[in-house]
Amino acid sequence: MKHLGWKCCFLMTMVLATMPVLAQQTPPSAATSSPAATSGTTAVSDKLSQLDQRVTAAQSAGDNAWMLVSAALVLMMTGPGLALFYGGLVRRKNTLAIMMQSFLLMALISVLWALVGYSLCFGGNGQVIGGFEHAFLRGVGADPNPDYAGTIPQATFMIYQLMFAIITPALITGATAERMKFSGTVLFLTLWFLVVYAPLAHMVWGKGGFLNASASPAGRFPTLDFAGGTVVHISSGVSALVCALYLGKRTGYPKQPMPPHSLVLSFIGACLLWVGWFGFNAGSALAASSLATSAFVATHFATASAAISWSIAEWIKNGRASALGAISGAVAGLVAITPAAGFVGPMPALAIGFIAGLVCYGMVTKVKSTFGYDDALDAFGVHGAGGTIGALLTGVFAQQVINPIFGAGKPVGGMDGHWGQLGNQLVGVLIAWGLALFGTIVLLKITDMITGVRVTETEEVEGLDITQHGEEAYNLES
Repeated sequence: MKHLGWKCCFLMTMVLATMPVLAQQTPPSAATSSPAATSGTTAVSDKLSQLDQRVTAAQSAGDNAWMLVSAALVLMMTGPGLALFYGGLVRRKNTLAIMMQSFLLMALISVLWALVGYSLCFGGNGQVIGGFEHAFLRGVGADPNPDYAGTIPQATFMIYQLMFAIITPALITGATAERMKFSGTVLFLTLWFLVVYAPLAHMVWGKGGFLNASASPAGRFPTLDFAGGTVVHISSGVSALVCALYLGKRTGYPKQPMPPHSLVLSFIGACLLWVGWFGFNAGSALAASSLATSAFVATHFATASAAISWSIAEWIKNGRASALGAISGAVAGLVAITPAAGFVGPMPALAIGFIAGLVCYGMVTKVKSTFGYDDALDAFGVHGAGGTIGALLTGVFAQQVINPIFGAGKPVGGMDGHWGQLGNQLVGVLIAWGLALFGTIVLLKITDMITGVRVTETEEVEGLDITQHGEEAYNLES
């Protein structure tokens, strides 16, 4: 028994001694599998990261391509679009003069934009005007600016916004046509760009702007303006009216007939404007996105509807629809849908276009003759009135299902039950009207003192092509 007890104790001691050894030998099998598992996890993570980078790069490339095309389309709206549209509407002796003004602004505003314009519109975070942080395009390169467009180079955003700055003052020349000095035009529109356009663009679109609706936090009175109803059309249209009143009527107006010399040129110009406006409105989504598609669709339907409503009104009054009326109605529809394009669906777009066609027709045919002002090419009647009605109707028809600009699920316009937005739109319209009205009066006074604004009666009768540029649009040899 003694020997048996000793053997049992020895056996138990051996078992207890080997258990730690076995316990230490078990983890190595787990340890040998752990690096492989970790390596596999790391590889999957790396592949997912690379895939995410490729997807981001593809999105950026697609957005950038669309925005560059849109920038080219908007530039095409000024030249040749607006140049041809206005060029055909004036008398033959003033064709080159009006076209030259559009072409000049393509060059002049581009230089001003590079020097200081872009920075004043989109630099800093002031409520009224930007800063000088991007003067001379400092810091504007391949890296995106997340405050405005996070998927495209800031240089692309900059060049796209430049095209808006070009066409806006060019629209004013429709009211000053056939009687304003070329030197006066250059000086006045240079000052106007800096004093009227830049502050308004920053207030509506710039970070910290008083009227900005897309920033977080939004401005004091967030005004919905997707592509420039207030910034572009109200500002240029109201300024055009002031210019027409300041310059006075053309010699012989309204007793002497002054019909368009070539509706063919105007017709081609209007078609180019229609096509280019897709870059203007759909491009304002700043991405190749579903919002761009929505804006594209809304733009097209509003334009078509306005062309029809203007033609119907003309047919009822005159017994026939004219080509000039149809293209004027189309432009009115393009103007009115501009602030609403990224906020409304197809049916509201049709309504906005139809209303705009009728309102602008009344402004051009009734209001202008009643008050007797000489808005030569109806810049105010179409852009001022159309931009105003479009901005107000945006507050009525905007929906969060199209663009939840105030946050997911939050109402946007009247159709969402947010009728207070109509008040914000009204404030934005009044500020745009006021800035354009008073700014233009002051700048015209300054221009008149320095260069003069109106040609002499002799120069006007001879034509601005010869007297301002020493050329003729048509060399009609016998």
